[in-house]
Amino acid sequence: MRSTPTGRQLRLGAELRKLRERAGLTSTQAAQLLGIKQNQVSNIEAGRHGVSPDRLRTIACSYDCSDRALIEALAAMTPDRRRGWWEEYRELLPAVLLDLAELEHHAVRLRTAVTVHIPGLFQTTEYARELFRQAVPQLPPPAVEHRVSFRVKRQAVLFRDPPTAQQVIIHEAALRMRFAGATVTRDQLKYLLDMNERDNISLHVLPFDSSIFPGSGQSIYYAEGPVPQLDTVNLDQSHGPVFLDAEAQLDKYRVLLERMEAAALSPERSQQFIHTILKGL
Repeated sequence: MRSTPTGRQLRLGAELRKLRERAGLTSTQAAQLLGIKQNQVSNIEAGRHGVSPDRLRTIACSYDCSDRALIEALAAMTPDRRRGWWEEYRELLPAVLLDLAELEHHAVRLRTAVTVHIPGLFQTTEYARELFRQAVPQLPPPAVEHRVSFRVKRQAVLFRDPPTAQQVIIHEAALRMRFAGATVTRDQLKYLLDMNERDNISLHVLPFDSSIFPGSGQSIYYAEGPVPQLDTVNLDQSHGPVFLDAEAQLDKYRVLLERMEAAALSPERSQQFIHTILKGL
């Protein structure tokens, strides 16, 4: 039994609980149906006890779930004996950051909208280092470097084969912020331009003169799963990432991102817009 389940394990357990509740079963009734003890059902739903893909399919069948795409997507979430690269940081960084890397690793597509800073997967090393130096409470130099190297390794999802597709919406304010001076900002904008040339990247700028500003300036990070029910929203807060996966929440942030994209410039015009800002540095 796991004492500290990962975010992915917790999500799998939560989805199994949703299936049980949709079937109108209590945990005691589910245990009787499955031929196990009630505390085993509770531990599975809490992510503390793993299940095999075949066992998961049996549970889904017992809960009268007929959504084959969802069942197979859940089966793919069952424990994998291989350790992800992020596990090497388990004693160095908060567990929620490792959950974020794991979420990105398994995402089918990523969508992000930011207002004040460049998205993490698009930050240069020096830009990221300066952001971490400004953390409250202040991080010691070794902790800053751990976070920088971790952020750089997260970016590998955009370069693997096949690379993860990502849609990025960046407010003009984020492009004009100079966290570490003109030189770092200039290099950062050049890097954005290079990334926008990649086939898996769609970059949109939301300019100051846009007639609307959906989302009230909040940063949104949306990870699409293999089926819509397994999508996840990450809101970046000062105390760390916050993950949302309730259906109503997912629907809300899908709409917000669609409105932001509609208000933003096309990738081609965004490229020209960033070039204009770069010339003024």
